[in-house]
Amino acid sequence: MTDLPDDLILNAADEVKIRQDLLLVALGKRPADRILRVGRLLDVHSRTWLEDQEIVIKGRRIAWVGPAGAYPGEAAERVHEPDLSAVPGFGEVHKHIESSHLTPEYEAALVLPRGNTWTCEASHEFSNVDGPHNLEFWLAARKAGSRLKIFPQPGSAVPPTAYEWGGGHFGHDEQQGFMRSPMVTGLDEVMDWPAVWNPDNPSHARLWGMIEATFAARGVVEGHAAGLRTLPEINAFAAAGLASDHEMATADEAWDKLRHGLFIEIRVHTMPEIIRGLLEKGLADWSQVAFATDDRSAPQTLEIGATDHNVRTAIAAGLAPEIAIQCVTINPARHMRLTPHVGSIAPGRYADIVLLQDVPSLKIAKVWADGEPVSEGNRFTGTVPQIAWPDWATRTVNIRREITAADFAIKAAPGRATMNAAVIRPFHWHPEFYTVEMPVADGEVQRLPAETITKFAIVDRFSGEGKVSKMFWRGTGPRDPDTALACSVAHDKHNIWTCGSSDAAMALAVNRLREQRGGWVLVHRGEVTATVRFEVGGLMSQRSAEALDADMRALRAAAATIDWMYEPTWHPRWHPGFPERLMFATLTCAPWQWVLVAPSPLAPEGFVNVATGRTHPIVW
Repeated sequence: MTDLPDDLILNAADEVKIRQDLLLVALGKRPADRILRVGRLLDVHSRTWLEDQEIVIKGRRIAWVGPAGAYPGEAAERVHEPDLSAVPGFGEVHKHIESSHLTPEYEAALVLPRGNTWTCEASHEFSNVDGPHNLEFWLAARKAGSRLKIFPQPGSAVPPTAYEWGGGHFGHDEQQGFMRSPMVTGLDEVMDWPAVWNPDNPSHARLWGMIEATFAARGVVEGHAAGLRTLPEINAFAAAGLASDHEMATADEAWDKLRHGLFIEIRVHTMPEIIRGLLEKGLADWSQVAFATDDRSAPQTLEIGATDHNVRTAIAAGLAPEIAIQCVTINPARHMRLTPHVGSIAPGRYADIVLLQDVPSLKIAKVWADGEPVSEGNRFTGTVPQIAWPDWATRTVNIRREITAADFAIKAAPGRATMNAAVIRPFHWHPEFYTVEMPVADGEVQRLPAETITKFAIVDRFSGEGKVSKMFWRGTGPRDPDTALACSVAHDKHNIWTCGSSDAAMALAVNRLREQRGGWVLVHRGEVTATVRFEVGGLMSQRSAEALDADMRALRAAAATIDWMYEPTWHPRWHPGFPERLMFATLTCAPWQWVLVAPSPLAPEGFVNVATGRTHPIVW
């Protein structure tokens, strides 16, 4: 029993060997590797502080926890931290690591010092880029020795709607295969609500096939209930077996969903209002509550923190520190059925421990992961595994031709001086589009900057053909001539989007993006003025957070010299200036209705109402 597994990737046979060894270490019949003694320890199961405790570690796991001096066995090493308080490693109940724009091994170096030791990866971003390699991608860093435990959840939104296509297509059989891995906790957020409730929706059978395969493996079906606020909708959502929601906008909405059996995952931008509201309502049992990071870039994390920031925000809103810590440890672990492995400082769990210098302010002194220290303060002291990502991860922008200005032209009917155009704006949560009379010149429908209307386009990056859909959008884009912005992060299908004041500038931006394999390209007055590379999946970069942050700062500095058009929209986080959030303006999930997608058989021009399936010409 001395030849034990490396314990990086969970599997049942290894788990038996590991636990057979752990129980003998707990009894003192085999030696431990090390003992960490702390001033006090938070038992999250009972929400009580235990004074002067020892944590006995064998391999990557905890074998014994109890009062100092009571352990009956021996250990090769002892560490004493009398002035620090131990709490479990933080877990992220719902996060898209892709939105950090770092590959998983560099994400680990960023978030481990901030207390994050495990993440439930909502993987529909990379799933949509390369579905067949999805699980292989998310387990690669851990297999290479990364101390961040990533539990993938295959994407339900692959593709996001029946009107989209690309790098992945998941249904019952694919999900059944994924669920064979103990690392997979269930199904990523089910976002296509019209397809869930409507049997006539073309995605209905595919989605319910994935849900069936998840149920069969006793996995968790995560939900996405954006815009569903009436009692009939909430009841229907819960009745469908969708277990959670992270899209609550108000405390009343969170309260209604909580009372109807949903596990609520509160995001930081609505957290103060929701926490205060739930406290005012007298919520005593917070076991059905967790804090979700969802989407947070590496520069944002460097600035404000990771899940530690969520905990501090909850404490500032009035939640007791111990409850706030439960919301990022035992609560999400229970929800995801991971309590044998993470979520508490208890025997059998990974030895993931956050050592706090001060509990009320959540000041982190050190973090241990897999039974060893990995940080001092916010400085990562571990090792980043060196991974040679293969071509399937690094060559995902598949456009086998030069994009030209003509690809973005919108032709007018012969003899017309004006044309009617369908116009939407970023985050157009409305059942109708605008109809605007647009000028015609040289046989093409022109932009109308006086009305803050410019051109927005989607370029498919999966077929090799570079198919283009285009239309007019209002309230965004550059006013300066021959200026364009392009990006390969376009939630959730992740084709290339570009927005610009001239067709030539848009073509230049997309071609440069194709050459660098993804990321950002900014063109100003006909010249490329800033680029950021996301060479892995077109979503992430294999480098440190600090290096990526430097490039993003340079992009924003170049963008600050440009006159950006702006109008308010339905989304509360849509701001004037550099339109970075256009990455999310191509979403097609509820409550979106009229959207632009890459040309598809069901939407030949790409303009479609994803709630109804209705299409419409972009000009007429």
